[in-house]
Amino acid sequence: MSKRCVWDDLIGQRKATDFLRSAVRARAVSHGYLFVGPPGSGKKNAARALACAVLCEDDGCGACPICYRVKRGLHPDVHVISPQGATSYLVEQVRDVIRDVNLKPIQSQVKFYIFENAEMFNDASANAFLKTLEEPPDDTKIVLVANSYDSVLPTISSRCQVVRFTRMPPSVVREVLVEKTGADQDTASAALAASRGVLSEAIDFIRSAARRQARDRILGVLKDLPYMDELDVLNAARDVLALAKAPLDELRSIHEQELESGRDLGLSLRAIEERQKRELTSRERESVLELMSVTETWLRDCLAMSQGASELVLNHDAQDAMEEVAAVLEPQTAVRAMTSVRDARARLSCNVSPQLAIEAMLFEVREVLLCPR
Repeated sequence: MSKRCVWDDLIGQRKATDFLRSAVRARAVSHGYLFVGPPGSGKKNAARALACAVLCEDDGCGACPICYRVKRGLHPDVHVISPQGATSYLVEQVRDVIRDVNLKPIQSQVKFYIFENAEMFNDASANAFLKTLEEPPDDTKIVLVANSYDSVLPTISSRCQVVRFTRMPPSVVREVLVEKTGADQDTASAALAASRGVLSEAIDFIRSAARRQARDRILGVLKDLPYMDELDVLNAARDVLALAKAPLDELRSIHEQELESGRDLGLSLRAIEERQKRELTSRERESVLELMSVTETWLRDCLAMSQGASELVLNHDAQDAMEEVAAVLEPQTAVRAMTSVRDARARLSCNVSPQLAIEAMLFEVREVLLCPR
C-alpha cells in the first residue's frame, strides 16, 4: 500500500491534483497559478499542499516538520494573503507584498504567496502587482485563489496557469464527512448546511461543541421569533453572538500552543502573532456568517416542506419546529426572508458591525414570519 501524502486530503479533485503532482515531480512548478472553483472545492488546501510538496524533502509527505508548519500557517516562507480592504486588495498592501517578494527566503529555497479572493483585485491593485506576477524572482511561487475564472481581472488571469477545481456532489461530501468524523447522516447534513458545504469547515463544526451550541441557539430563536417583541429580538441577537464568539476561545488556546511551538523552532513570534490576530478577526466573521447560513438553510427547509419536498430538508433535528411555519409559508415570502439573510451578509462585508447585521436580519425575518402569506 502506498504511503499517504498531502494530496490525499483533497477529495474528488483527481484531475487537478494529478496535474500539480506531475509538475512537482518534473520540477516544472509554474511561477504563477490561478486556482478556480466553487467554495468548498479545496482550492486553498491545494495551494498549501503544493507548497508542502515543493518545500518538503519527501514531495509533501504531510507528516514532517516542514509540512506541519505549512499546513498550520507557521512556515516563514509560506504567506497567505487576504484583502485588507472591505471590497478589494489595497495598493499599499500589494506594494508591501512586492517588497517582501524581493527578500530572500528564510528557511527554504523557495517562497510561496497564496492570495485568497483573487477576484478582489481591482484595476489599481492589479496594476501594482502585474510585473511581479509575470516575472517574480526565481525563488518565488504565487498562487491566486478565486471562485470563478470570469470574476478575475483578465490582466491577472492571463499571467497565470489556470487549474480548475470542480464541485463535489453533496452526497459525496456528506459520505466523506461521515467517514472522517463518525457522525450520523443527519448530523453531517446539519454541519454542511452550517458551513455552506465546505468539507473542512464541516469537520471543524462537528468537532466544536461551542459551534454546535450556537447553531442550536439560533434555531431556537427562529422557532420563537414570531412570538418575540422588539426587546426579545435584541436580547436574542446578543445571546447568539456571544455563543458565536465562544469558539474563539478554542482558537486562542490553539494559538498559545502555536506560539510555544514557534519559540521552540526559533521562528519570528511577531509574524505568528500578526497572523493570529488576522485569523481571530476572520474567524469571528466566519462565526457570524455561520449563523446566517443556518438561518438561510432553515428558511430553505421551511420552503421545501411547504412545497411537499421534505426529502430536501437539511436541518432534520429541527423538522418538527419548522412544520408550523411551513404550513402557512408562501414561496414569495420565503424568498423575501432568504433575501434578508443575503442582505445581512452584504452588510457584514461592508464592515457593518456583526451585532447590527444580526439584529437587522432577525427583525426582517420576524416580519416575514408574522405575515407569511
